[in-house]
Amino acid sequence: MTAPRPLPGLSQVADQYDVLLCDVWGVIHNGRDRFPAACDALARFGAERGPVILISNSPRPALAVESQLDELGVPREAWTSFITSGDATRALLAERAPGPAWRIGPDRDNVLYEGLGLEFAGPTEAAFVACTGPVNDEVETPEDYRADLAVAAERGLTMICANPDRVVHRGERLIYCGGALADLYGQLGGEVIMAGKPAPAIYRLCLEEAEKKTGKPDPRVLCIGDGIPTDVKGAAQQALDCLFIAGGIHGLETAGPGGGMNADKVGALLRGEGAKAAYAMMALSW
Repeated sequence: MTAPRPLPGLSQVADQYDVLLCDVWGVIHNGRDRFPAACDALARFGAERGPVILISNSPRPALAVESQLDELGVPREAWTSFITSGDATRALLAERAPGPAWRIGPDRDNVLYEGLGLEFAGPTEAAFVACTGPVNDEVETPEDYRADLAVAAERGLTMICANPDRVVHRGERLIYCGGALADLYGQLGGEVIMAGKPAPAIYRLCLEEAEKKTGKPDPRVLCIGDGIPTDVKGAAQQALDCLFIAGGIHGLETAGPGGGMNADKVGALLRGEGAKAAYAMMALSW
């Protein structure tokens, strides 16, 4: 499997693409601080090349997440459109209304369910599981949910996971996301359905948006992301080139002396995961 080409900056390959599909958490910000160089790179591409479509595994619809980018100081010039796993997941939830659903996740994610006509219940009465992540991701782990998830799996309930990410950085800490709960549920024998990365549903929405924004029926697309199971493998399944941001959630595994990217470690990591990326950088820059 060919190792990714190390890039000094996005500008080295920008003229080969019409549109970017760019991950958010881990590429543009870490949940507490924006990454100015990454924001500048996206803004430069948007000004000189074409649209930047943010593709996020956030379980909330894009309109509910845009304010977070504003609060972190991510400039609107850095992106053209925003599509989330929440956007793609709402159709799966609507098909199962009124449920009831066993809802797992913090109150901030309740906007995902607005207007769908869903009812809610516990694991012993629900008709399916709707998961956005731990209720308190500052302290909880998937193990806190093992007993209840085992009950749901024994009942044969399907889990709709609105956030396929396993972990993300919040500042310098790694916190668990919905995908970690979904992994445990699958280990317990439960069925899991996802619409976010790497599933095709979210890419269909993004590629439709790319065609609309570029006016081209088959625009040249570059995906950018730091998650191997989600961003890298999702791009590969759509036959799209990917720029792997090695300093995100895999930063400790890919850094060399002094904190720069170790290309050999990056190649070994991707091979070990059965994944392939066209390019790699430690952090996104122009």
